[in-house]
Amino acid sequence: MLITLERACALYGAADSVHDFDHITRVLSLAEHIAEVEGADLSIVHTAALLHDWGRAEAESQGLDHAAFAARRAGELLVGEPADWVAAVVHAIAAHRFRTLPQPATLEAQVLFDADKLDAIGAIGIARAFAYGGAHNQRLWADRDSVDLADWETNGDDTANHTPVHEFVVKLSRLKDRLFTAEGRRIAADRHRYMETFFRRLDAEVRGEL
Repeated sequence: MLITLERACALYGAADSVHDFDHITRVLSLAEHIAEVEGADLSIVHTAALLHDWGRAEAESQGLDHAAFAARRAGELLVGEPADWVAAVVHAIAAHRFRTLPQPATLEAQVLFDADKLDAIGAIGIARAFAYGGAHNQRLWADRDSVDLADWETNGDDTANHTPVHEFVVKLSRLKDRLFTAEGRRIAADRHRYMETFFRRLDAEVRGEL
């Protein structure tokens, strides 16, 4: 079953600006590019990219893993298609999160994982972090030395004190080392350098050094 852009767009009407259909189309473009370079199955990657955040807001409102939620919905939507193909799409969706299992075990799942993470770094990643922070009344800045990575690893986000700077330290700055494909890592290297430059400049401006 070919999921068209128009059909997929209709599934994301309730999404926030960080995970809306613009995010989906950016991930789709990245995923298809990486798939072509790496030799992945484009039909699996295309379908999984379009459906990977389907129902995210609904899932999170119920305290559910949005990747597992979207994977289950995708499996239901694709009933009647070849079972192995559906399983590959479902696995790619289920395995696209940074913080939870399962790990992406197929090339197609690795491609989607990498594309989704690439959209979280670089200039667009910075924009998304600040958009999310503004929507949740976060402070604009925090001293990077105050971010306790070990505590975050154990306890997760401290939502009362989280800022875009925290997001950079605990997640965004670490994504380039989590990617699976050679092409994903190549793209990530430049995006990572841009973020490092931006957050150093932000620190300097906040401190009145520029």
